[in-house]
Amino acid sequence: MKKLLNILFLSFSVVGFCQKVEFKAVTDSSQVFKGEIAGMPVTMQLYFAGIADCSLHQYFVDGWYYYNKHQKKIPLTGVYNYGKLYLYHFGNKQKQNSKLLKDQITSPQKVEKTAEIAEALSPKEYIVFDQDNPKGNKIPGNFYLNQKVQPAQLFTGNDMIYRYNNYLTLPNNKKINTFDFINKHGGNQLISYASGKNGNRVLLYFEHSSNFNACGRCGASEGEKGYRILYFTKDWNYKNYEEFLTESCLENIYDTTETKSKDRKTLKYKISKTTTSPAYTLTVDINNASVIRSK
Repeated sequence: MKKLLNILFLSFSVVGFCQKVEFKAVTDSSQVFKGEIAGMPVTMQLYFAGIADCSLHQYFVDGWYYYNKHQKKIPLTGVYNYGKLYLYHFGNKQKQNSKLLKDQITSPQKVEKTAEIAEALSPKEYIVFDQDNPKGNKIPGNFYLNQKVQPAQLFTGNDMIYRYNNYLTLPNNKKINTFDFINKHGGNQLISYASGKNGNRVLLYFEHSSNFNACGRCGASEGEKGYRILYFTKDWNYKNYEEFLTESCLENIYDTTETKSKDRKTLKYKISKTTTSPAYTLTVDINNASVIRSK
């Protein structure tokens, strides 16, 4: 469904127990969606076209859609705003009015007025997906043409265009993406994995931003750092994960000290006391793919 455009990291692999786990980080800046307008099947491709101000939850998109029966591409331009999509076709003024639209949207407040700004430019047709909390794998919306409104929907549970994907390829031909079940920030790196009587474990190190909004809380900080352990059954079905922060703007974790064993396979982090948590130590055992928290 997705066109993968930019590989950020080379693939990592860890081999053990005659099995292999591989990791690959990929950034998507375009998405292809299937959907319907007035009950007719359509295909839509949208591209990330720049941040409107300073939030990666609010950005411009360009692209096209077509009715599957005819496959004639109809240009679109618009805005992604925290899961809401506003898409406009301006006919023979598409290029001119697309620029005018983007030139006028220069702040979060202006993003919220996208519909008002775009409608003043007299779009020939437009599609709006503005449900706050869509359920399941369908996002409902409306299609506007000649002062008539028709139902529209996208067959997806997530219409985000710009995505940080972190893929783990597991034994038994299984593949998961941390984007789907941890968070949208990416920033993971594969460290090791191990097997035990209760199943399998994968140890990840992560560094990522605290906030997609650079103008918001912790937006300009050094972000969040730490480790995650992903737990799987013996046949590599995902169960859950644990997270251990070593630095965090959101949790006020700073000035952490790190020590390493001679073979660099055991790491210890001393976490200072914060306003909400006493001091503690994290012991990372790379060979065992484990993290132990102690006083």
